[in-house]
Amino acid sequence: MTALAQYILQNFDQLPNKEQQKVALEILKRIVHSDFPPLEDQDLVLSAEEIFLSLDQQESDYE
Repeated sequence: MTALAQYILQNFDQLPNKEQQKVALEILKRIVHSDFPPLEDQDLVLSAEEIFLSLDQQESDYE
């Protein structure tokens, strides 16, 4: 990931939830018709693992 992409994500994380939703919606509108190659099984497994670990961390933070 480029430094610019990381910068954008860091700033996105600092936005209030409502603003994050608006930005995410605009991004989705722009990429919905993009021609992306199909995801490989390994990509899906890694993404699922990242989500699980993130949710697990959030759960630990609340305990």
